[in-house]
Amino acid sequence: VHLVESGGGAVQAGGSLRLSCAAFGYAYSSYCMGWFRQAPGKEREVVAAIDSDGSTSYVDSVKGRFTISQDNAKNTLDLQMNSLKPEDTAMYYCAADFYLKCPGVMVEADFAYWGQGTQVTVSS
Repeated sequence: VHLVESGGGAVQAGGSLRLSCAAFGYAYSSYCMGWFRQAPGKEREVVAAIDSDGSTSYVDSVKGRFTISQDNAKNTLDLQMNSLKPEDTAMYYCAADFYLKCPGVMVEADFAYWGQGTQVTVSS
């Protein structure tokens, strides 16, 4: 399984970015895929996740601003980020693993497959 992120960049507060994750060699019917982020000096935290039946979850700090979606035909996972804030600045990672449902509380150790990360920088 190989995950490749794209779409990061630098924006001003209030702006938008769309991250995309292309999944290669991932052809399983049951999975959980998510976006994590890690700011300097902080632990990696889950931002949003989606499982194979389309159920989504979000960390409270991004609810109403971020939307996770998947395109099964293209094997891609997207994260639309609107109303960005400086505190959203971090390296964003795509992650995946095989689950019937995403774990209720997701941490880095729950996922075996990771992309290389894409930087998001939001200036005030």
